[in-house]
Amino acid sequence: MLASPGQYQRMVYLIRAVRANEWLKVKELTLSALADPVAPVAFATTLEERAGQPDSFWQERVEGAARGAAVRQFIAEGPDGSWAGIVVVLVERPGNDDFFGKPIRAPQAQLVGVFVRVENRGSGLTEQLFEAGIEWAWSLEEPVVGRVRLFVHADNERAAAFYQRFGFVATGMAVGAYRGMEIARV
Repeated sequence: MLASPGQYQRMVYLIRAVRANEWLKVKELTLSALADPVAPVAFATTLEERAGQPDSFWQERVEGAARGAAVRQFIAEGPDGSWAGIVVVLVERPGNDDFFGKPIRAPQAQLVGVFVRVENRGSGLTEQLFEAGIEWAWSLEEPVVGRVRLFVHADNERAAAFYQRFGFVATGMAVGAYRGMEIARV
């Protein structure tokens, strides 16, 4: 069913971890996310950077996100097999540096790659994806994650408002080049 302006598809979506053999679907959804008009303030990579990657890049990435203990990728799958959204959870361990080169001081998880297709926005899928990702992160026994964080671009007001409604609060940490602010949920 196609959505009209101001409406969303009224389907029931299964929120689940991605499977290793689904790399083509991950590639398609990721490239769709990076082609979205808000991508420059939503992602730390570009469509051009990802579109040029070989199949082996996508296969290895999805293999790790399907089975790894350091990363997990969740998708929203419709009854017809279509994918409406995605979120990636990275487990960050002390002694390593994060994506921005900052030292990690305590076990934590970071949500990245959050995307819901335009026709599904406002349907509650983002909340469902976040719940799945956060639940997985907090279920880990090694390491025990004490907080979940993400970075939001200073110009991405819609996303920042959602994250705050979802219980994330600003930590005061900023990332200059990305113009991002860290927000976390404890």
